[in-house]
Amino acid sequence: MTLHPQVIALLQHFEKRNVPAVEQQNLQEARALYVESSSSLNITEEIHHVEDRRIQGYEHEISIRIYSPNEKSSLPALVYFHGGGWVIGNIETHDSLCRILANHAQCKVISVDYGLAPEHKFPVPVEDAYLATKWVYDHANDLGIDQTFIAVGGDSAGGNLAAVTCYLAVQRKDFNISHQLLFYPSTGFEPTESYEKYGEGYYLTKSTMTWFRQQYLSSISDTQSPLAAPMLIPEEDAAKLPPAYIVTAEYDPLCDGGEAYSKKLSQAGVQTTYVCYPGMIHGFMCMTLPLEDGRKAIYEAADYLENQYQKQQVT
Repeated sequence: MTLHPQVIALLQHFEKRNVPAVEQQNLQEARALYVESSSSLNITEEIHHVEDRRIQGYEHEISIRIYSPNEKSSLPALVYFHGGGWVIGNIETHDSLCRILANHAQCKVISVDYGLAPEHKFPVPVEDAYLATKWVYDHANDLGIDQTFIAVGGDSAGGNLAAVTCYLAVQRKDFNISHQLLFYPSTGFEPTESYEKYGEGYYLTKSTMTWFRQQYLSSISDTQSPLAAPMLIPEEDAAKLPPAYIVTAEYDPLCDGGEAYSKKLSQAGVQTTYVCYPGMIHGFMCMTLPLEDGRKAIYEAADYLENQYQKQQVT
């Protein structure tokens, strides 16, 4: 499919604004502009209750935001990690997405403000993500969460953190993760066809991705760690990972990486659902105001999560 007309209009809007690329801005400016952009691109739904808390992360305290769609005392949960190349983004930039997920999946969503690079390089964000998930598991009763159904999810870099949190849970055996929702995740550092084909002119560029990785990783050897590149998770461990729902966008440099990871999981025997949205670009699920398919993708992911929980309740 060609680029969706709504995407073409959005890319033209971005071009007219003439905002410098992330790697050409200073760090604080880039983070502030991402927050500003997110607020202008997203629909915000009302939700029953929102609560902010601080919990202990790997090196420091981190913030979490808990979204509750209703007053039920035992709800499924989704621990969510925002995108932004491990460098930008926070709870605020993904507030809209988390509200929609919570409302439409009828689950608690716990959004995690993990430490950002370059102040907190790999593997600090990984450990923050893991510890936040463990905290939710350990405090499930107090939070009104059904401990038997705690999923993880994230978009882009956050999808990467969700995937490797599942791997660490298999390795460390501290708790069980029921499902993983990965939205256009970063799964490895080897160039792919989509990386080369759509790495310029389609919102996310190769130069921006290179800059993100330089901020996040300390050395080239980090690219060979399965905690940074889940495509490298050993097959015997991949077979133990939870069921996955993986979303990609056709015109995203990360598209092929997400598809390859879905095939890896499927071949390992993991129940895997893979959806590629035609005509869409990276980040489209955080552009719900101009892109109807952004909203549709969130609704469909929420439906998947709700259906999986209902199936579990029957069995």
